[in-house]
Amino acid sequence: MKPIKVGLLGLGTVGAGTFNVLRRNQEEITRRAGRGIEISMVAVRNLEKAQALIGGVIGNACEIVTDSMLVVTNPEIDIVVEVIGGTELTKQLVMTAIANGKHVVTANKALLAIHGNEIFKAAQDKGVMVAFEAAVAGGIPIIKSLREGLTANRIEWVAGIINGTTNFILSEMRDKGLDFATVLKQAQALGYAEADPTFDIEGVDAAHKATIMAAIAFGIPMQFDKAYVEGISQLQAIDINYAEQLGYRIKLLGIAKRTAKGIELRVHPTLIPNTRLIANVEGAMNAILVQADAVGATMYYGKGAGAEPTASAVIADLVDITRLATADPEHRVPHLAFQPNSISQEVILPMSEITTSYYLRLRVADQTGVLADVTRILADCSISIDAMLQKEPTANEKQTDIIMLTHQTQEKNVLAAIEKIELLNSVFGRVTKIRLEQLS
Repeated sequence: MKPIKVGLLGLGTVGAGTFNVLRRNQEEITRRAGRGIEISMVAVRNLEKAQALIGGVIGNACEIVTDSMLVVTNPEIDIVVEVIGGTELTKQLVMTAIANGKHVVTANKALLAIHGNEIFKAAQDKGVMVAFEAAVAGGIPIIKSLREGLTANRIEWVAGIINGTTNFILSEMRDKGLDFATVLKQAQALGYAEADPTFDIEGVDAAHKATIMAAIAFGIPMQFDKAYVEGISQLQAIDINYAEQLGYRIKLLGIAKRTAKGIELRVHPTLIPNTRLIANVEGAMNAILVQADAVGATMYYGKGAGAEPTASAVIADLVDITRLATADPEHRVPHLAFQPNSISQEVILPMSEITTSYYLRLRVADQTGVLADVTRILADCSISIDAMLQKEPTANEKQTDIIMLTHQTQEKNVLAAIEKIELLNSVFGRVTKIRLEQLS
């Protein structure tokens, strides 16, 4: 059987990784796929760089072009691999590839989180596949696990460390007691953070991935615009230290949870008990915890980025498509795990309606009656205290910190309580609020 022809859009970190892994493991991949998989056309910006990589490997067997449209419209190409990033141009390229009857593999989480509904509908109408294992958590096969491995289960919630940059920063802040700005500079120097790290540190990247996981876990449309997004740029080292004293670690989590009222879809710094496996995931690694009714809790751990880990996921998608290319489209695995006519319209809850526990830090006057005033407000707002830590002021200091952990309550109750607490004359500055999940 003749090899399947692949057109590659982009030869950056992931594109070059895909090219190299496919070349290196060609024999193994062919044995698994049942036929060869060949990259026969590549679209790049830098022609010389591409020729240096490709020309010395396979000679003239691979055509290099600078116009991506030549790839997505080439009648000889069976599968288009998109690894150039961005949303507007890539949407146009992917939709054109689909219109021309080509299957698509993409590592582009932003593209899918924002335009996935439209792309999947076009692919379904055309009878082609869009595969995207590499879009979430790099080399960790979380998409396949949610979409296929856990198919017998009703998934209750998914919580993941799905951005390596922020996990590296939080690990360094905890281990070395450094502030956020200092560790961010280190992360940039080491190549873990971009020159403009906004998408990572403000939680946008994680929210793209959480949106995709929620859609597959619960069979709902992509709804990135309804996700709550909060990053780590305002997180202080003192709160990481206090959390540690209370037996918790702070991680940036992407959380998708099914409740009786609707779906929670949120990204924010979160306290996790330090006895949980996921709390001990350090550095730039990723981990995702899935709670399902039949299997219970399962955790997926590994490298969430990098040339070859991401290439591993891209090539796994290429193999899947190669195996299924001749199958009846009606019998392929649906893009969002559930049949297109069975997608749920469950609502994404506004953040004020979510239910969780909270870490609260207050800077207060060191005087009698302060704690009584604060606890009275909390009780009036239906908030009960689970644990408390009060720091002894140093000599001649007239202020101190009170740290409280609450039982579960609604976000709107906590916001109402904080508003009242901050009006107390004995409370100075803003109350620090960090959400807490037991993940049990």
